[in-house]
Amino acid sequence: MSDQAKDERVPSEAEAAEANAVRTEGSIDGDYEALVRLLKENEELKDRALRVAAEMENLRRRTARDVHDARTYAVANFARDMLSVSDNLRRALDAIPAEAKASGDAGFKALIEGVDLTERAMLSALERHGVKKLAPEGEKFDPNFHQAMFEVPNPDVPANTVVQVVQPGYSIGERVLRPAMVGVAKGGPKIAAEAPVEPGPVNEQAEKDA
Repeated sequence: MSDQAKDERVPSEAEAAEANAVRTEGSIDGDYEALVRLLKENEELKDRALRVAAEMENLRRRTARDVHDARTYAVANFARDMLSVSDNLRRALDAIPAEAKASGDAGFKALIEGVDLTERAMLSALERHGVKKLAPEGEKFDPNFHQAMFEVPNPDVPANTVVQVVQPGYSIGERVLRPAMVGVAKGGPKIAAEAPVEPGPVNEQAEKDA
């Protein structure tokens, strides 16, 4: 083989080696880019999975709350209607003159006892379903559960104290079925201010029941 042929072959081998080096470098760069892309996709998938898990937990909590509210307040409207029946029974008892009660007539006395037992049985049944009576005499006036009908000048008790209950109220769970109608004290020392309470979220079911 001539020297000229050798000279022509050597540059070809050098070029091949350089080409291999370029390909190797390109392969490393490609693998790095693929790794970066996979890591980014993995982070996106992890973030998406966390979001789905959080949404499912929120859905579970909302469902549990809705089920609890449904169980607790399902009888709210029915209970509110029954309160008017209880009120009529109480009015009937209050309308009986004291002389008639003391007359000693056995039949009339049995009638009175029957009406009284009916009223107590109805209130007891409502209480078993979460309905509680509000008789707040001596308590601080609460506009969420009480309705002020009049003011009573009384310097001996703190102002805004309930001093008379005209009509008892009723609540179910944490909601008011009917506010207690009350008279509040006026002119006494003011009740020490309490720390303000942050308002909670609006309860749509309570608005529907109201």
